[in-house]
Amino acid sequence: MSEYKTTIGIECHVQLNTATKLFSAVDNDAVDKEPNSCVSPIDYALPGMLPVLNKAAIEKCVRAGLAMNCKINLTSRFDRKHYYYPDLPKGYQITQMYQPIIGAGVIHLPDGSDVHIEHAHLEEDAGKLTHFGTYSLVDLNRAGTPLIEIVSMPDIHSAAQARAYCEELHRLMMYAGVTNGDLYQGNMRFDINVSVSKTEELGTRTETKNLNSFRSIERAVEYEVKRQIEILESGGKVKQETRGWSDATGKTTSQRSKEEAQDYRYMPEPDVPPVVLEQSYVDKVAASMPMMPDEYRSKFGLLNLDHSESEAILNYPILAKRLNEVCDRDIKLAPRVAHWFSGVLLSEENQDKNFTLATAEELTELSEMVEKKELSSTGAKAVLMEMYDKKNTAKTAHALAKEMNLLQENDEGALEAIIDEVLTAPECAKAADDVRNGEMKAIGFLVGQVMKKSKGKANPATVNELIKKKLQ
Repeated sequence: MSEYKTTIGIECHVQLNTATKLFSAVDNDAVDKEPNSCVSPIDYALPGMLPVLNKAAIEKCVRAGLAMNCKINLTSRFDRKHYYYPDLPKGYQITQMYQPIIGAGVIHLPDGSDVHIEHAHLEEDAGKLTHFGTYSLVDLNRAGTPLIEIVSMPDIHSAAQARAYCEELHRLMMYAGVTNGDLYQGNMRFDINVSVSKTEELGTRTETKNLNSFRSIERAVEYEVKRQIEILESGGKVKQETRGWSDATGKTTSQRSKEEAQDYRYMPEPDVPPVVLEQSYVDKVAASMPMMPDEYRSKFGLLNLDHSESEAILNYPILAKRLNEVCDRDIKLAPRVAHWFSGVLLSEENQDKNFTLATAEELTELSEMVEKKELSSTGAKAVLMEMYDKKNTAKTAHALAKEMNLLQENDEGALEAIIDEVLTAPECAKAADDVRNGEMKAIGFLVGQVMKKSKGKANPATVNELIKKKLQ
């Protein structure tokens, strides 16, 4: 397999999170809605119905383009792509074939490699078909949903890099605020073009369509590369075709041949005028862009986090923003918060938490309490989870710790009284003698007895030092 060079290009459909559809003033969020309930005469393509372009979709396109370091074309036009299918009542799709709104750009991956963007265009989605044994049902709730189709250059050369590109593209669209980013709901769908060759000349490519998970992308590329190499090694030829992916079997299967390109009879869209933008408008949108993943990476680099830890946090824009706010308040306390985010909040059992609840002020206070030994590490994690479960968001970290009876006792006078009581207890005499004789393992038993008598409120580190001081 090492003799073959793998070349991959990826097309991604991003569903924009506008309030209404691209050309009609109906609800754009059809999740869990009754079939055919979010539609209008425009979506049904009833005679005489004219599309009206959604201005918010244009702003989302500009934001997406800026996030990908792309050129924003000040003039763009729509075209009609003709084909007949039951989920497309008009008989054509309104898209941008010749003059897309987003031009060439580049995405920088975390590993330092670059994937160039050829262009991205704005278009409407089709409806959804549900197939049964002898019939199919049409749901037009999705018809007219605004999509950006992002087309990469064939700069990707491994399954791992394909996954990394798709993950970074997902982050960029989420941080730019242009999509809800729910892969399960199809907010972003990936088409993977794969070819292999022993020479610099590209091999025959296949296109595996509608992948909606990063793991599936990586597995599908791995399978398709292996399949194509096996065909070539056995003396066969790879067919140019569209293929589908099955998570259950871990295989791609042929869907339709692409030997002859379909004639979509593109023509200019007469009902939607050209989109003409002023550079001042693009500059205004650029000024409103939030911090993007690379900017957060630079900031979090000061915290000496593991790469996997910082990337896990970056997958959740609200957590990255919150950690950045903690950094701005006190960067010395931020690494502990980062560890809580990656190790506690993002553990599998806590994935359903509302990550917006705790403020940077509360998180900073909680980290500071551990720093001052007012809370144990375990106690701090319990308070952290209460922060993200609590109904009363007005309670401070200190108030929650007190309410949960987790505040540690650091008063040396109070602790010494408990320690004296423990050291004079008959059941502790042997352990005390062992410590006096240099057997430091025995100190754990004594610390445990003090913790028991203090009902867990004593600071173990302080207790340990005080016992050493008394017995040595």
